[in-house]
Amino acid sequence: MKKFVFNPGQSFVGIVAAVVLGILLAFYSLILLWPQGNPYDSVKVTIPKGASLKEVSATLQDYNIIRNERSFLLAVKTLGYEKDMPAGRFKLVKASTNFDIIDQLVNGIQVNKRVTILEGWTIDIIAEELQDKIGIDPDEFKNACKNELLLWKWGISEESVEGYLFPNTYLFSEEEDIQDIIGRMINQFKQRITVEFRDRMKELGMDEKEIITLASIIEGEAIYDRERPVISGVYHNRLNIGMRLQADPTIQYIIEGSPRRLLNKDLKIKSPYNTYLNEGLPPGPINNPGIESIKAALYPVETDYLYFVAKGDGYHTFSRTKEEHNIAKRKFQKIRRQLKKQQSKKDNT
Repeated sequence: MKKFVFNPGQSFVGIVAAVVLGILLAFYSLILLWPQGNPYDSVKVTIPKGASLKEVSATLQDYNIIRNERSFLLAVKTLGYEKDMPAGRFKLVKASTNFDIIDQLVNGIQVNKRVTILEGWTIDIIAEELQDKIGIDPDEFKNACKNELLLWKWGISEESVEGYLFPNTYLFSEEEDIQDIIGRMINQFKQRITVEFRDRMKELGMDEKEIITLASIIEGEAIYDRERPVISGVYHNRLNIGMRLQADPTIQYIIEGSPRRLLNKDLKIKSPYNTYLNEGLPPGPINNPGIESIKAALYPVETDYLYFVAKGDGYHTFSRTKEEHNIAKRKFQKIRRQLKKQQSKKDNT
C-alpha cells in the first residue's frame, strides 16, 4: 500500500492558485454583471456598419444604455468580442448588465424588416421598394447594380444584375450594406438554377443569359402560370424560324414611366431592346423573372402557335396563322371599346 506523504510546499502552491483563480472569477463576474443602469425594459439601437468598439460604446451611451464605458469595454474584451461586434438594428430587452447587453448584441436577433420583391419587377422598381421599406438610397442601389466588381464576383457578364435579383420575401435590416442586399438576391437566383436546368439549357442550345432574357419577356406577358409554357412555345417557334418576337414588354422596358398602352410610334423606337425592329432576343433581361417563367423558358409547350393576343381577362388567344390572329385582335379591340364606354358612363354618373 502506497504511503501518503504530506508536502507543505505543494499545498501552499495549490492554495495560492485557488485564491488567484477565485479572485479572477470574482473580477470577471464583477465586470460582466456590472449594472449599467439601462432604464428601458425594451429599446432599439442601431450599430453602424464598420463601427469600432469605441464607436459602439459611444452609440450605446448616446442611447443611455450604458453609463460606465470603461467596464463595458473591459467586459467586451473579456468575452473576446472586441472585433466581432455586428452592425445592424437590434432590440435589447431588459439588458441591464454588461453581459446582457453584449450577449443580445452578439447573439440576439436583429430588427429586420420584411421586403417582398415581386416577379417581373425591374431594378428601378426594386430600388423604390427598398427605399420605402428600409430607407435605401435608390440611386446608390441602381449604381451598385452596375458595379463591375460585383458583376465579376457573381460571374454575371452583363452591364447590370437585371434578371438575376430573384423575386422572394427577404428580411433586411436598415443598416444592411447595399451590395450585401444585392448579393443575397443573386445568391437566391443561383440556388434556384439547378444542374437539371443547366443541362436543359445545353439541350436547347441556349446559355443562361438567353434563358433568363426569354423568361423575363414571358414574365412580362403572362399573368397565369398555366399560360407561361404556351407563351414560351410561341417565342421558341419564332426564334427557330427567324421571326421577330414583337414582344410588347420589351417596348415597355425602353419607354419612360409606368406601363401604359403602347402606341404605334413606340414600336418604332430605335433600341436594341425593340423586338419589333430587331430579330432574336434583346441584349439582356428586361426584368427579374420568377421561377415559373424560368421553367417555362426551359420547357416550352410543343405547339405550332405563332401568335397570341390578350383577351381582356388576363388570358390570351393563341393563333397559328396571321388571319386567325387578326380575328382575335379585332375581338379584343371590341372588348376594349366596350370597357372604355362602360368606364366613361361610370365617370359621368
